[in-house]
Amino acid sequence: MTVFPIIPIWLMIIICIILIIICVKYSKKNILRIFMIILIFIINLRIMIPNDKTETLSNNLDVLFVIDSTISMNALDYNGDQTRLSGVKKDSKHIINELSGARFSVISFDNNAKVLAPFTYDADIVLDSIELITPVSQTYATGSSLNTPYVLIEDVLKNNVDNDRTKVIFFISDGEITDESTLKSYKELSKYINGGAILGYGTNQGGNMKYIEKYGTGEEKYLMYYSAGEGYNKAVSKIDESNLKKIASDLKVDYIKMNNESDIDKKLNSIKNKTDLKASAIDKSSYDDIYYFFVIPLLVLIVLDFIKIRRKLI
Repeated sequence: MTVFPIIPIWLMIIICIILIIICVKYSKKNILRIFMIILIFIINLRIMIPNDKTETLSNNLDVLFVIDSTISMNALDYNGDQTRLSGVKKDSKHIINELSGARFSVISFDNNAKVLAPFTYDADIVLDSIELITPVSQTYATGSSLNTPYVLIEDVLKNNVDNDRTKVIFFISDGEITDESTLKSYKELSKYINGGAILGYGTNQGGNMKYIEKYGTGEEKYLMYYSAGEGYNKAVSKIDESNLKKIASDLKVDYIKMNNESDIDKKLNSIKNKTDLKASAIDKSSYDDIYYFFVIPLLVLIVLDFIKIRRKLI
């Protein structure tokens, strides 16, 4: 059994304790809500158990995805009018399929950096982690910085040093820096990797950014900016290739501007040719999500609580 929490466990513990205190203070006899909070905590853990399926995998290649999830990744200029992030998800799936048999790990970054999936052979876990990435809310966005994931990248690579393994990195971003920070050097990280690429998303013309209004109608809206004399206009995000090329130079890897998944094929073929992907085959059990087992009793408790509240009102 293993867990892949959606919200960090330490943060979820704090949230649940606060909710339990509120329940006890204002409704001392309501045990239902305390059980509901416990179930929410368990669901957040995303408990996974091994199943009976096994696969033959090779274990000599590690692939680290570092994915920009700042609000500019919602810009509508990938392959026409798709969001950059939708392109990232599609292209990442293509990379995982092409490098099948490797171990994968995922880091995402916006205001903060976080590990969404530690190095694992289970491609399904990695694909799910990438699919769940959403740009930070415009309410909480504090500006983009390409320095944000540096320390976490270093920690992940340092903790997985193995001279018998080939490590490649795919740093995925539009290159924008909007918090007035200065891009730091990534040269020190080059010693931990054997290759990879910096993947750039976006266009020089730029694209408008949509977001979902969470506090209100829930409708999609364009991100706006205000300028004196012009009033409100749709904000435009443009790719900054100079920053991405600087990181590529520091890490001694290629920079690739992405418009379609085929743009990465030459690099993937190069990685496969230089890496013995069929060496050291092992049998691996895959895992199944079981969170939905806890969703059913949670729904039952919510219904019971609703009925109880309604009776009191009547």
